Amino acid sequence: MATKAREHKETSSFGKNSQKSEITVAISLYVAVKREESRGIERMTESEWQTRKTRIDAQLKALNPAWEIIPYNKNLDISSLKHHAVEEFPTDNGPADYALFVNGKLLGIIEAKKVAINPQNVLEQAKRYSSGCKNTIGVWNSFKVPFLYSSNGEQIWFADIRENNYYSRELLNFHTPDALEEMFNRNLQKAKQWFVENPIDFERLRPYQKDAISAVEIGLIDNKRKMMLAMATGTGKTFTTVCMIYRLIKSGYAKRILFLVDRRALAAQAAQAFSAFITPNGNKFNQEYEVFSQRFKKEDFEEGEKFDIGVMPNQYLTMPTAAHTFVYVSTIQRMAINLFGREGSFSQGESDPEIDEESDKITIPIHAFDVIIADECHRGYTSKDTNIWRSVLNHFDAIKIGLTATPASHTVAYFGNPIYRYTVEQAVLDGYLVDYQAIKIKSDVRINGIFLKEGEKIGLKDPETGKELIDTLEDEREFNSEDIEKKITSPDSNRKILEEIKEYAREHEKRTGRFPKTLIFAVNDIPNISHADQLVNLAREVFGRGDDFVQKITGNPSVDRPLEKIRRFRNRPYPAIVVTVDMLSTGVDIPALEFIVFLRPVKSRILWTQMLGRGTRKCPDINKEYFTIFDCFDGTLIEYFKDTTDFVVEVEETGKTVTIEQIIENIWNNIERDYNTKRLIKRLHRIENTMSAKAREDFSRYIPDGDMAKFADNLREALKNEFTATMNILRNKDFQDLLVNYDRAKNPFYVAYETIDSVVSECVFKYNEKALKPVDYLTAFSEFIQKNKSEIEALSILFLNPRKWNTKALKEIREILKKNSFDEEQLRKAYELSSHKSMVDIISMIKNADDMTNPLLTAEERVNRAIDSLIKEHTFTLEQLEWLNYIKQHLVVNLAIEKENFNLVPVLERHGGLAKAQKIFGTELDKIIEEINNRLAA
Repeated sequence: MATKAREHKETSSFGKNSQKSEITVAISLYVAVKREESRGIERMTESEWQTRKTRIDAQLKALNPAWEIIPYNKNLDISSLKHHAVEEFPTDNGPADYALFVNGKLLGIIEAKKVAINPQNVLEQAKRYSSGCKNTIGVWNSFKVPFLYSSNGEQIWFADIRENNYYSRELLNFHTPDALEEMFNRNLQKAKQWFVENPIDFERLRPYQKDAISAVEIGLIDNKRKMMLAMATGTGKTFTTVCMIYRLIKSGYAKRILFLVDRRALAAQAAQAFSAFITPNGNKFNQEYEVFSQRFKKEDFEEGEKFDIGVMPNQYLTMPTAAHTFVYVSTIQRMAINLFGREGSFSQGESDPEIDEESDKITIPIHAFDVIIADECHRGYTSKDTNIWRSVLNHFDAIKIGLTATPASHTVAYFGNPIYRYTVEQAVLDGYLVDYQAIKIKSDVRINGIFLKEGEKIGLKDPETGKELIDTLEDEREFNSEDIEKKITSPDSNRKILEEIKEYAREHEKRTGRFPKTLIFAVNDIPNISHADQLVNLAREVFGRGDDFVQKITGNPSVDRPLEKIRRFRNRPYPAIVVTVDMLSTGVDIPALEFIVFLRPVKSRILWTQMLGRGTRKCPDINKEYFTIFDCFDGTLIEYFKDTTDFVVEVEETGKTVTIEQIIENIWNNIERDYNTKRLIKRLHRIENTMSAKAREDFSRYIPDGDMAKFADNLREALKNEFTATMNILRNKDFQDLLVNYDRAKNPFYVAYETIDSVVSECVFKYNEKALKPVDYLTAFSEFIQKNKSEIEALSILFLNPRKWNTKALKEIREILKKNSFDEEQLRKAYELSSHKSMVDIISMIKNADDMTNPLLTAEERVNRAIDSLIKEHTFTLEQLEWLNYIKQHLVVNLAIEKENFNLVPVLERHGGLAKAQKIFGTELDKIIEEINNRLAA
């Protein structure tokens, strides 16, 4: 009893102390809120004069160089004003709040309003003052001062009224005196005329790249300040950008250009592109204009690559001048640190390969760059990232051009709809990219999840230590498909999927003589329960070619030199298989990549397109014709994304990340109280679902028994009946910290050793954005042929007039079929899978599609049949028969022959070419060629 009494006394004492502490906290919070409310009231009642003195004057004086603010007087010598803001400057239409003089010239007017007034429409007043000034430097549509501002001390609106079609814009800060003078002296009309008079002409520039540059220049002529180019991954956005930047500088439109990328490797790649670029004058880019970058490490570059681009001097950023003309290649992570410091930039761990240890916060004015080009501008998978990305761009008063393969809602909202588009489909048709074929892998585990039976032996892994305990299940447990590799894994499932992929790799290696470079996307790489590690270990066993053959490349600290591993994957035979999670999903070029395995569910269209983009690049070194994707979720990923294209905008969360503290403050300030109460209840339930016993104990200091579920369920009524008391708890800073940093429950990770998976696969074919089985694909092909055999001239030759069969008709047929989703190799694969006939020639496939009784022949069988029938009906000399054998070798590859081929095809040319053939066959050569083509097409 004494012990209990003592415990009760201690508890009561604690309760009293806790209560006093809460009262103290509540009082201090109340005072802070009242102070903030008072500030809000002060802002609403603040006069225009107060706004000018406390806000606008401070902003003008804080610039470097600063504006010197002086009052107007009648004896003022305007010619002596170098960087002065003159208050109450008289005009015929009344006094201007501030008149901005630079080196004796009146360049700007600021119209000030009190902080409670939105300044956007106040520019009209500044225009009146501009019209009422004396003509000292020029007249533009009745205006005598070119640069106009309106501000309430919080927002700044600006207009350069020299253009007929000018657009006002919001600025983050005022321009410095130097910036205004430079703007005034720059002749943009002359630069625009240069665009018109000088055609876009660079060596190696492709037609669509030229069109993209032209679209930007037209946008600049039309005074657009934000534009987006949407170009498929692998179509040369970097080279296009280098050409575009050269013209921007050459024309005089821009002097200082920032090229922003989102990966360190991309920055190095872009820097190399500038270093290697040869200008129309035959010089290196950096021989004509300065090019700078951030500091790189040796491992950022390919082996043997030389790099002759300088590191950006800080002075170029902090004190930009009209004398500077340069390009700066930087990661957005570095620029964010420069602008906002590390605490205001993207979250980065020590193992992050994008970590920039050298960058610091510096003061960069808004006019540091004339043009900013943001590569991969879809960046922003979280709302926090999106807001940092926007804040970096918004800091500068510059033309902003976004480059992406996958526009997202936040990029369209910022840049507007793309001014130019070049899609994957078009690039494939034009022959600049390769398409994919798809394999559906059906795994019961991946589709249906795992059901564990009572008595089943399982492994229980501690996620923190990796220690595993083998246990016998005492009751049934069910895990759905979304739990796989997060809460439970089935080694048998992963092994069987890899074994299925091995069969396709073996067939590919047998057919091409090379193992296909393979990229596997895993669910995670979490220490101790890593799906990536499990796949690496299993793949090494399944493929049996050693450790170097299979490697993991992720941002995990356990991966040594990931960028170096990426280079080896790109340039060397080993590793042949790489397992990743996110690191290789974007911004990495592996042209030789032929297999992409999706063992990770994907729900983002942007991520899906970026992942597919790893395989679309052509690789002439291996004559890559297509790549293969493996959908390990029974084709559900392909089905889910079938209606998407590169440019269907996906709705994403783009608002600011609202913390639980902000939600609580919104409730306290009666800002959408009902909505924010619902949000808070949902957040509290999430906490309840993941909190540990220790967390319940910690929360019990604030809520009864630490019962978060009960607290959340009763919150609405508590706010209604005991608002102040409930808010005292919610607004307690220690309580709010606990809401974020509470102790999480440590659930074991299950290893289902006895779960046996069923895994099967089948090849599917793309047609009209559908994934069809081989038989269905051939049915669609048959319908196409029957519908068009007399409509398309090349097909009508094959069916109705085989004597006119020639190389041109064969080429046209191949192009038409490819354009309509019937690539020759894909058709051949479909026939092989459905009829077990491999290497079927294109003529057989077309004829069989029209009439299934027509035989399926290989090219060699067709050529042999044609030449054999010709020999049976004609008498040839031994020399002529020898030449027919040479012709046969050509026909097996080409299925048509013309006289022009005799001097071009190696097997014919090296035996004497057309002259020799005419000597051997005489006047019969033309007839023999026609006979051969006719028999091939018959």
